[in-house]
Amino acid sequence: MSPKNLNVSNKTHKYLLNKLRDKRIFQIYRKFENILKLKQDFIVGVSGGVDSLALCFLTKIYSIKKSCKVFYYIVDHRLRKGSSAEAQMVKKLLKKHYIVSNILNWYGKKPKSNIQSLARNKRYSLLINQAKKLDIKTILTGHHLDDLYENFFIRISRGSGLKGLASFSEKTFRDKVNIFRPLISFEKKHLNYVTRNVFKSYIEDPSNQDNKYKRVRIRKLINHLKEDGLDKKKFLLTIKNLRDSNETIKFYVAKNLKDNSYIYRDKSKIILNEEFFKQPHEVTFRSLTEIIKFVGNKYYSARGKKVDNIIDKLKDDSRISLKFTLANCIIYKAHQSTIVLKEH
Repeated sequence: MSPKNLNVSNKTHKYLLNKLRDKRIFQIYRKFENILKLKQDFIVGVSGGVDSLALCFLTKIYSIKKSCKVFYYIVDHRLRKGSSAEAQMVKKLLKKHYIVSNILNWYGKKPKSNIQSLARNKRYSLLINQAKKLDIKTILTGHHLDDLYENFFIRISRGSGLKGLASFSEKTFRDKVNIFRPLISFEKKHLNYVTRNVFKSYIEDPSNQDNKYKRVRIRKLINHLKEDGLDKKKFLLTIKNLRDSNETIKFYVAKNLKDNSYIYRDKSKIILNEEFFKQPHEVTFRSLTEIIKFVGNKYYSARGKKVDNIIDKLKDDSRISLKFTLANCIIYKAHQSTIVLKEH
């Protein structure tokens, strides 16, 4: 590095590190650093909101202190007018604070229903594709404690089971890439403090106030519950208990798969013995769901009602021979065995 570039780098680092003189920001960063513990390069998904910008600052400080490289990407979904201009505004705001970012655009036909869910999946898809191009294994998102609350109540409203209620966690694995949510234990008010004191401004997505979206309605419900004394510590204890129970079921699912299924060498076919279907329903359900995902080479699980229906019929002793197709798989029942193979 040339002396000129070195001086610019030192000036940048000094400007950003000086923000840690604020005791509250310093305490937030220390907690963040203890959680992150990454030694390799990573990607940060940026929206321009309060939580997202706080994550940008915290990761930039982390990269300076730990000498690692961070890539910042703003996703422009192009779902509404002005989104591209907002993406450029966020890029300029970050650049003003010595954070270099790039914009990933969603081209093509846009959905007219289930918009937020599909947009979220597209956002992950764009970020994951970029991670693979850069040979990076980890993507950071700005989800925080308030998002955990929202996700829990959304899952309840959809009738989710234990797995769904406990699924929104600090780390998940998606399409061979780690999705890391290092802010999941931070309240939004603390992230708001960081953003307001570092960046002075942020982008407010107008959809966050639109009641046509379930997430917005849930958010307002939670605010009412907080006013009525929602106990955060007890809520988190409930989440922990659900996750502990979920881990127990995962143990027995793994045992069922190991003891009662046989996979062919080419991984195109799996044979299930009679004992496979004699486990508690949730264990059998998850086991078969995992097998269908694996054989069908799908990221998402098949719909629960369809899997339940197949299990009920396969457990019917009066039916000697059966055949189903689901999620790119063919499922045969022949006497006491069931065969799952890929549909061609």
